[in-house]
Amino acid sequence: MALSSDLYGTPASRLDSFVAQCLQPSREWKEEVLDAVRTVEQLLREETLQGEYGLDQEVRVLKTVKVGSFGNGTVLSGSTEVELVVFLSCFRSFQEEAKHHQAVLKLIRRKLWTCQDLLSLGLEVLEVAQGVPDALVFTIQTRQIEETITVTIVPAYRALGPSAPNSQPHPQVYVSLIKACRYPGSFSPSFCELQRDFVKHRPTKLKSLLRLVKHWYLQRARDIQVTVEQWGCPDLILTVNPYETLRKVKEKIRQRQGCSGLQRLSFQMPSGERKLLSSRSSLANFGIFSNTRICLLETTPPEIQIFVRNPDGGSHAYAIDPKSLVLSLKQQIEDKQGLLRKQQELQFQGQILQDWSLFENYGIEDSDTLILSKKKDTNFPFLSS
Repeated sequence: MALSSDLYGTPASRLDSFVAQCLQPSREWKEEVLDAVRTVEQLLREETLQGEYGLDQEVRVLKTVKVGSFGNGTVLSGSTEVELVVFLSCFRSFQEEAKHHQAVLKLIRRKLWTCQDLLSLGLEVLEVAQGVPDALVFTIQTRQIEETITVTIVPAYRALGPSAPNSQPHPQVYVSLIKACRYPGSFSPSFCELQRDFVKHRPTKLKSLLRLVKHWYLQRARDIQVTVEQWGCPDLILTVNPYETLRKVKEKIRQRQGCSGLQRLSFQMPSGERKLLSSRSSLANFGIFSNTRICLLETTPPEIQIFVRNPDGGSHAYAIDPKSLVLSLKQQIEDKQGLLRKQQELQFQGQILQDWSLFENYGIEDSDTLILSKKKDTNFPFLSS
């Protein structure tokens, strides 16, 4: 918080100096971070992704674009999160991007794991983070100072084409966007060059103002206490900034108790609905600014996370294999909540789940919610004569 105090005690005439000395990263440090990221960019541009997961063609990266603070020139000192948008040859429309987005994430993930240059940079935590849109997130280290960098890769359709800088997109691009009818923000990476250039070519004064606003925004948040619940383990108490990414919260959990599987965090809203907490989001994104309780669940592929809503309105998270029997989840519920298997009735989208059926038969996917109810007693006492 020292920097925050310095900011409030800095007269307007010295704000430029404050930005240069306290907020603007050194050229050497920034170059060290970007040098490691170039290894990722070079791999993506030079390697061909072999078509699998429903893709019947080879996939090439047409272009990579650094976006966010590193892309537009407003990065803060000490920030080590770099986002890359990759435009791919297999996306020839917004509809194709929506159809093949998950398949491409799997292809890129597999390719990164085979790159010796990245492995030598300490490649870790390679996971698909849910968001708008979903992205591939991993960490590497710089070569000299061994700073840990978080890299986010977002595949996108090159809707603007190889247009000249500062040129206006053809109106048909926006017509196609409207007709795509997807969730708001799903295709925003397709327009990342417009977003980046809007800031990148602005005067230094404006960039300094943006750095000041970012710094103030990050520093004004008061730390809160988060209680992490995990079945079979004691509660873990963490002090976190509600504006920091949940990826950093997961790192704190890993440092405190270690994790062998994929970390899944969720919390129960006042309405009783349980929400998945995306690694790229923060607690503030979900309106959490005070002490709260969140649930930690570890899954190991092919397991997925599902939520079970109880008769009392509460909910719990469970790990299941889509190819396992419904009865296996009922056993988990009995062990965790005490309700006997034979007394449980599970429903998904109005359909009652049968004990000896597989979850995949019902189309149940990651983070879906099942409804738990207690069966009515069908045993009637004998009538006395």
